[in-house]
Amino acid sequence: MESKALSSYSSRLNRRGDRNHQTLRTQDAEVGLFSPRFPQDYPMKIVWKRGFIRLVLVAGIAWMLLILVVLLFHVWSCQSSLAFFSAICNKQGKVFIMLDTMGLVPKSQHRCPIPTVDDPNTIFIPKERTPDTIVKNLTYFLEDEFVHNGSQSSPLFGGHQSWLQREESFKLNSNMKVHCGFMRNGGAEMSPLDVKYVKKCKFVVASGIFDGYDVPHQPSNISRRSKKLFCFLMVMDEVSLKFIRKNVTIKEDSAGGQWVGIWRLILLKHPPYDEPRRNGKVPKILTHRLFPQAQYSIWIDGKMELIVDPLLILERYLWRGKHTFAIAQHKHHRSIYEEADANKRRKRYARPLIDYQMKIYRYEGMEPWSIKKNTISDVPEGAVIIREHTALSNLFSCLWFNEVNLLTPRDQLSFGYVVYRLKGLFKFYMFPNCEYNSLFVLHPHTREHSSKIEWVKSRDELKGNGSSMIEGRGGLGFWTPYPGNLDLVVLPPVARTSKAG
Repeated sequence: MESKALSSYSSRLNRRGDRNHQTLRTQDAEVGLFSPRFPQDYPMKIVWKRGFIRLVLVAGIAWMLLILVVLLFHVWSCQSSLAFFSAICNKQGKVFIMLDTMGLVPKSQHRCPIPTVDDPNTIFIPKERTPDTIVKNLTYFLEDEFVHNGSQSSPLFGGHQSWLQREESFKLNSNMKVHCGFMRNGGAEMSPLDVKYVKKCKFVVASGIFDGYDVPHQPSNISRRSKKLFCFLMVMDEVSLKFIRKNVTIKEDSAGGQWVGIWRLILLKHPPYDEPRRNGKVPKILTHRLFPQAQYSIWIDGKMELIVDPLLILERYLWRGKHTFAIAQHKHHRSIYEEADANKRRKRYARPLIDYQMKIYRYEGMEPWSIKKNTISDVPEGAVIIREHTALSNLFSCLWFNEVNLLTPRDQLSFGYVVYRLKGLFKFYMFPNCEYNSLFVLHPHTREHSSKIEWVKSRDELKGNGSSMIEGRGGLGFWTPYPGNLDLVVLPPVARTSKAG
């Protein structure tokens, strides 16, 4: 009985198991009707595709990081004070300029180390001057050749340069004769005693004070060798000399020369212009005319205290790179149109006359600065100028001064224009602004400078009752009809790059 019962129970379990198995197969079949069939290697393909995508992404990120590291190293090398790394960087190269324009270059320090030689006594002074290859003989107009209104006009320091003469002066030849200030009886005359003294000066550090805005600041860190080699010449007008006598001790040598510390005072009698700023451009730009025996010169503005040995400066900025002219890059602006806008905002000269000058330059083809140009900037910091007085360097200074004489005294507006007109034949070195700030200590003016013409907002103010604001001996290009239609000239739009302007 028990065996039959067990057999019956076992058969029932088997039947139940068969039914369960059949049910599972039925369910699998039903699922199979609504789900796709995948090949056996499908999971491997998914893993391979995902791996390939990840590999591409990782490689792309690695490549971008590599480029970023290279660019950062390039930028760091430019900022480095180590001579080896700083030599790798070419701040005038397209790569650096493009990165700087895109805002990828860190803002430079206000001051940075200057890679100078350690000891001025070890510097080798070149025995041979840079040869004159483009302009070989440069002479100057000393008298006006034109008669105005049937009678000779009163002599002007800059002469009555015509627009045609101006145009001809930009055409380079082996032999050239140009206007370059110092017309006979035009003013800015030195005493015979000072003329005799400066004839012996072949290496010059020059500065200037006009209208009593500054007092001489004594240079520091000057080697004995440089004290013997250089003439330190402080040019000034009679107003400044009287002011200095009241505030600073002036010593007189046995020959009658006047000194304040290391500076030999050079008095310019009969200032050539009505505006002190324009008078200050005479020794600044025409250093080669004022001191004709000088082979090398370093100009610094009167408010500056030089803190680097001048021999180190010549070696760093001229001799090392075989340059004949060096000037610093402006801190904020690269386009003259940006600089003009800043001058108007800060009331540095009559606004309509600044616009008039910019329209002339635009009419004559001057483009806003871009990375396509061969210069790092069109706007310099003009308070420090380092020169070898070659014929071409002297010609550039003359042409630059002629723009200052004919138009506004804002020399930063005309520097890049003259470079443009010489079509790349005038080579110069524009060094970083942070090095420029490391050359000197800046002192404040004794008082704020101001003149009537700086506040003019419209040309109507220069007529009738406001005619007294017109300069009588400078800026004659504003009142001489320009041989072109400037009414249709549209100035380029300006993006203001800094609040300081």
